[in-house]
Amino acid sequence: MTAVSRESTSGRLRRVLGVGFGVAVIIGSTLGIGILRTPGLVAGALHAPSTTLIVWILGGLYTLLGSICLTELGTMAPEAGGYYVYARRAFGDVAGFAVGWTDWLTYCAVLGYASIGIAEFLGLLWPALAGATTWIAIAALVLFVALQWAGVRVSSRFQEITTALKFAAFLALVAAALLWSPHAGAAGGASLGPLTLAGVIGAVQSVVIAYGGWQSALYFTEEDRDPARNLPRAMIGGVLSVIVIYLLVNVALLAVLPIATLAHSTLPAADAAAVLAGDRGRQAITVLSLLSLPPLLNAIMMIGTRILYALGRDGFLSARLAAVNPRGTPEVATVVTTIVAIGLIATGTFQRLVAIASFFLAANYAICCLALFALRRREPNAPRPFRAWGYPWSAVIVLIGAFAFLIGALAGDTTNALAALALAALGVIIRKITPGVFLRET
Repeated sequence: MTAVSRESTSGRLRRVLGVGFGVAVIIGSTLGIGILRTPGLVAGALHAPSTTLIVWILGGLYTLLGSICLTELGTMAPEAGGYYVYARRAFGDVAGFAVGWTDWLTYCAVLGYASIGIAEFLGLLWPALAGATTWIAIAALVLFVALQWAGVRVSSRFQEITTALKFAAFLALVAAALLWSPHAGAAGGASLGPLTLAGVIGAVQSVVIAYGGWQSALYFTEEDRDPARNLPRAMIGGVLSVIVIYLLVNVALLAVLPIATLAHSTLPAADAAAVLAGDRGRQAITVLSLLSLPPLLNAIMMIGTRILYALGRDGFLSARLAAVNPRGTPEVATVVTTIVAIGLIATGTFQRLVAIASFFLAANYAICCLALFALRRREPNAPRPFRAWGYPWSAVIVLIGAFAFLIGALAGDTTNALAALALAALGVIIRKITPGVFLRET
């Protein structure tokens, strides 16, 4: 394949980002509705406060190992595109394009999910808006497109500020629970029953999924002023921050709710808030859920456009996708990503893609774990500003977990897994049969 040269594009990404943005994009992409819902599922599977906290710690440590392993790839190949870059370098063009294509589709689906989430929470706060969910979701998405158009400095600063506010809001929730708790959690601390292997596996899967988003900083290394220095700090610091807040939230919930109540709660944060402040507490959780979405939506929009930008720049898709305005925004990539996301919102097909996305995430993560081994073997002397701690054992643990999740996704939802494979194949076929129409323009 003859890639489109980087000099032939109409602009370049700007190196203006640093550690602060890296940490903010990881926390902003990870911390959100998941931690407000998942503790009930985990407690229901594990039955005891001590076991529940241990699994949250183990899930966090596994996530930290993954971030350490992929940080080596990120500093070795500091280019826009994230997973796509590593898969292509390790396994060639076909694998690289398949990973990039499916990764981009995943983020388009998450854009639809997050936009609908904003609309639904606004409808809960102001019932008069409840009948216009689709239009509000589209309007919210367009507002974030306008934010992207203002440039990478503006969107990155927005990410940092809104993530800081979200982090502070979660700390306020924890503080309120610990300070004004009726200590119901202590009264209900006895085990509800024996542990089962299926329960432990389900709990671990739920916890690791709740940590999803930790990889977000990998997509911006080309815009980082010093990725060799900043990416390890952002990845490790961001994941550690999420681990701490997740543990604090679980401790706070266990301090307010008896373990039996927590185990049967579908939204334990709201139930805990109701114990502390009645209906106002539930409303506060709705506001907190709403606050968690803008930094997520901003981060996902930025990530999705970087993937498409990289595919265009490297000649897999139209070179126009690599156009960057003077403020550092990939313009055409932003427009295309937005149009696809709006189409998913308007038709409701984002819901199917969200289900399919779990398979894409597991598959692409497993491929990147294999890429670490492949590149260590094939390019032993390549510059590696950061080397994975404890390699190869740390990478082996991560790879086993990645394949376990991939097998779980395939076995647990075979229909959507097969649909995911079909979408991946469709992308490869389109690239093969339309080289002169849409792809690889020069």
